[in-house]
Amino acid sequence: MFSYKKFLPALLISVGLIAILSSCGKKAEAPKPKPIMPYKVISVEKRSTTLFSEYPTIIEGIFDIDIRTKVDGFIEEIYVDEGQEIRKGQLLFKISNPQYEQDIQNHTALVASAEAAIATAQLQIEKTKPLVNDKIISAYELKSAELNLRAKEAALLQAKALLNNAKINQGYTTISSPVNGVVGELPYKLGSYVNSNTPEPLTRITDISKVYAYFGINEKEQLDMMAKLPGRTFQEKINQLPAVTLMLSNGSLYEAKGKIETFSGQVNSKTGSFNVRAVFPNDGRLLRAGNSGKIRIPLDVKDVIIIPQKATAELQNKRMAYIVDDSSKIQALPIQVREIPGGKYFVVDEGLNTSQKLLIEGVGVILPGTAIKPVLVPADSVLNLGNR
Repeated sequence: MFSYKKFLPALLISVGLIAILSSCGKKAEAPKPKPIMPYKVISVEKRSTTLFSEYPTIIEGIFDIDIRTKVDGFIEEIYVDEGQEIRKGQLLFKISNPQYEQDIQNHTALVASAEAAIATAQLQIEKTKPLVNDKIISAYELKSAELNLRAKEAALLQAKALLNNAKINQGYTTISSPVNGVVGELPYKLGSYVNSNTPEPLTRITDISKVYAYFGINEKEQLDMMAKLPGRTFQEKINQLPAVTLMLSNGSLYEAKGKIETFSGQVNSKTGSFNVRAVFPNDGRLLRAGNSGKIRIPLDVKDVIIIPQKATAELQNKRMAYIVDDSSKIQALPIQVREIPGGKYFVVDEGLNTSQKLLIEGVGVILPGTAIKPVLVPADSVLNLGNR
């Protein structure tokens, strides 16, 4: 008779060996290598070009004058319309207040009365003189008549001054433009009551024959800019600044170039920047007060390495660039750069040379030592300097 008891230990040993051999076979399988991924790189090149620093700006007229009334009354006439170009001295508004005409009539009457009083006082002197000469009356009477005449003459001067003041007030009821310019908004309509304390001006006249573009430059940029310019005084250096261009809010460039005229006398403690003013001609009156845009200041650079800011990373207070070595592996190199305002490019002063390939894709994600498949693209297509 067949006995399982004799063969059971041998069977268990055989099953165990098969399991062990199967397990060893699985561990011996080699892991699949990670695929080498393609990433874009550019050749590091030296070039000469013109870069532009860009700053947001607000346009203002060379004069922005609030037109207000000096007298109270109702708007009787509005002689202009919003946006209309006007000349100096052109009528803008007429304010109605009958009181000023009444004051003129009253003070005219007072002047006439004072003149009559003077004539009477003069007659009194002429009548008194012979009597004094004949010693019929005392000299005191003549002196009194002369003093009365002087009092009447003073009263006439006062009446004329009041009449003149009334005429001035009446003159304020017609308002003319103090400058050539363009009419702003007209918040008050015919019949509106206005006075010198009215919150809003009747309108604003803006002289836009030339316009000012105001923008801010931080302290470091201002120092770097001025250090490179010839001149002994600050104003002499300002005079050497290049012409600037204005990019309008629709992305187009304004046809005329401008000139930086002034920097504020001190740094704004809140923003840490200088307030700068550039002036632009505006013969066609295209630019209006309140327009926005960007001021572009040119910077000529020669034989320098220019790289995109996004092709670098900051690591432990160092600016790092990533190059591809001869074995197509990534290496991180510390570099010294000059920032070009606008946030797009760096000028590299130290750390790179023209024999290298610069990684421009996957920066900050790919670790140093990682092998890649470099895909060389034209540097001009990345830097796009010709279209700035």
